[in-house]
This record gives sequence, structure tokens and C-alpha cells, in this order.
Amino acid sequence: MSLRFRKMHGLGNDFVVIDAVNQTVNLSDDQVRAIADRHFGVGCDQLLLVEEAQSEPADFRYRIFNADGSEAGQCGNGARCFARFVRDHGLCDKDNITVETAAGLMQLQLDEGGLVTVDMGMPRFQAPEIPFDADGLKPSRCGGYTLEIAGAEYEMGVLSMGNPHAVLVVEDVMTAPVAMLGPEIERHPRFPERVNAGFMEIVDRSRIRLRVYERGAGETLACGSGACAAAVIGQQQGLLEQRVLVELPGGNLFIQWAGANHPVMMTGPAVNVFEGEIDL
Repeated sequence: MSLRFRKMHGLGNDFVVIDAVNQTVNLSDDQVRAIADRHFGVGCDQLLLVEEAQSEPADFRYRIFNADGSEAGQCGNGARCFARFVRDHGLCDKDNITVETAAGLMQLQLDEGGLVTVDMGMPRFQAPEIPFDADGLKPSRCGGYTLEIAGAEYEMGVLSMGNPHAVLVVEDVMTAPVAMLGPEIERHPRFPERVNAGFMEIVDRSRIRLRVYERGAGETLACGSGACAAAVIGQQQGLLEQRVLVELPGGNLFIQWAGANHPVMMTGPAVNVFEGEIDL
């Protein structure tokens, strides 16, 4: 089986994007891992499938697979690449695109200068919706929880942005123990579907620095839903304004959240790298 694909990235968070509208695509977990392999495959953090919509009013169905073959419910950087892909390939001529995801409908808006704004939906904080096992835990006044990890206690905000996130505030993101704590948080038993671990440094009320250890992918250069999660947690803790510049290792995103009952809006670039065909 041969598949045509495009390699893309959003701030270094890289993707293999496949048109499953005009070609038949039925990938196994092993095949996803083979494509994502950086030595023997194309190499990517996630593989994105563009599929026909299954219901109104969606224009497409958007599916995300992590490098380990598991399927994810949300990926903000990938959503920006998805929007650029369907326009560039003539699959859609709209500036505003509605896509189905495992987490619900998502709105994508193509802006000038190659930027894309994504309506990431409303954050969810109820433990079963994250999902998070809060049994026996008492939340702090800001809604965070203290978890024991590797013999020490850490307070973190937990929420869903279509996928689960845990956000820790750190003094210096560059020296934060991401490589050590990230895998421990990702697989903590309180998160039955694993979790993305964000390490956030507050620079000022409108600017943060962030590193994210993503479930199924490890630390990536950028994480769109992680940037949204961090901005929301920072607002909840009274540390951030409604519009925040998020500095990630791969570049910058703008996140805006007007508070409860409002969606989180994310704006950033989507970049083409190359196109090719892989024989599976």
C-alpha cells in the first residue's frame, strides 16, 4: 500500500498529514508507528487524517494519531496544519472550516500571513470529563490538586482541552525536570487515559514560557492544546490576563480566553515542509 502525504509543522510540532478523502486509508497501530519513526519512516510527533465528515455541519473529520500508534482527541498545532492542508489541496475553499474531532466540533479560521486561528472549545474541569480520579483529594482554592510523584508532592491544575492536561507552575522552565517528571505525570494512576504534562513559567501577566511532555509522544517543541491549558490555569490562579503570549521551544502562540462559558482561541502558524509518498 502506497500513501501520499504532506509533512508539516506548527512551531516545530511536526505532522504527517494524509488525505483520506481521495485515497483509501486504513492504518494499523504498527503502520502509524512505522510512518512516525524518525529513522526508518517519515518522522513526526503525530499523524493526521483528513476524512469525510460524518455529520452536519462539519466539513471534514479530523483524526489524530500519536507516534506510538494511540489515537488522540485533540491537537491544536495539528488543527492549524489541517486547515492549511485542505485549502492547499483544493479540498475546501472556505476561510472558516468546521471539523469533527473525537472531542467534538472545532472551528478553524485561515488568517492573513499564513496564520490560523482555532476555536479550541471550552475547557472542562469536572474530573470525570478530563478524565481524572479525584477520589479522596481536596482541591486547592484555585482548583488545583496535590499529587505525590517520585516521593515528592506537586500541585498542578488539571483540565481537559479535548485531551487531558496537568499544568505545573515552575520558577524556570529551562531548568524544570521535564525529562524526569514528564513521564511520571503522564502515567500517574490518577489519569486513566494518561495526561499531557505542562511546565509553565510566568514571565508577566501577559506572557509565559512553556514546555510540554505529551502523552504518547514525549516532549515536543510545541503543543497547542497545552498552551491553551496553561493559559487557562494561569488565569484561574489569578496570574494571567485574558490574552497571553505563550513562548514554546518551537515558537510563539497567542491564546485568548474570556473566562467561564467562553471558548479558548489559539492563533499561530502552519508550515509546509515537503510532500511525498510512502510504501507500507
